[in-house]
Amino acid sequence: MTSTAQHRARVALITSIVFTVVIYALPFGSALAYPLVLLSTLAHEVGHGLAAMMVGSEFESFVLYSDGSGAAITVGNPGRLASGFISAGGLIGPAIAAAGCFVVGKHEKASKNALVVIGVLLVVALVMVIRNIFGWVFVGSLSTICLWSGIKASKQTAQMVVLFMGVQLAMSVFSRSDYLFTSVANTGLGASPSDVELMSRALFLPYWFWGLVCGGISIATLCWGLRIFWGNTQKRPHAV
Repeated sequence: MTSTAQHRARVALITSIVFTVVIYALPFGSALAYPLVLLSTLAHEVGHGLAAMMVGSEFESFVLYSDGSGAAITVGNPGRLASGFISAGGLIGPAIAAAGCFVVGKHEKASKNALVVIGVLLVVALVMVIRNIFGWVFVGSLSTICLWSGIKASKQTAQMVVLFMGVQLAMSVFSRSDYLFTSVANTGLGASPSDVELMSRALFLPYWFWGLVCGGISIATLCWGLRIFWGNTQKRPHAV
């Protein structure tokens, strides 16, 4: 990676951060940021689904609600550890997705390829697991943006899109951190036990303990992604 390309990547990340600050500073910023909240919900629920698949359960369906909440339905008979893992998958999902965006967003070509892959996977999700109209509209729109950016947009634009998504997902780790310390989740389905409460029931110890654990893992994951992004990968000759 040349120093020029590395400089462009860093400028793109800083621009994404500045643009995000501007959005939330505007009087109508919350309305503009609404789709960004849905993005973090998508990463959260997909995190549950992928975690379930990793332990042998089935990711049956996913719904996304207009209030920014969502629900992933998984089917299987996981044990206590597996159940805790599935619950944790949603809590650390946005951080993992953000770190992935930072790692991929370091390279322009990788950003374009990643957007195509994400777009295709979202189309698969539309067919296989999305189960409500609002979810179809949002995920369909997001898949269109990703595919267009990956196929038609310039490499610089694709890189900006990836990094902007990463910034939003990273920010949601902190802006929605209150969910880590509540025993009740209020979603479009009504009130139900929160993910940390489910972890507490499966793994014992109080729900706030698992909130601290998942929060710590999320922050460490973000730091890892940013460290790779910000690291200097320029090749240098070595004397022999």
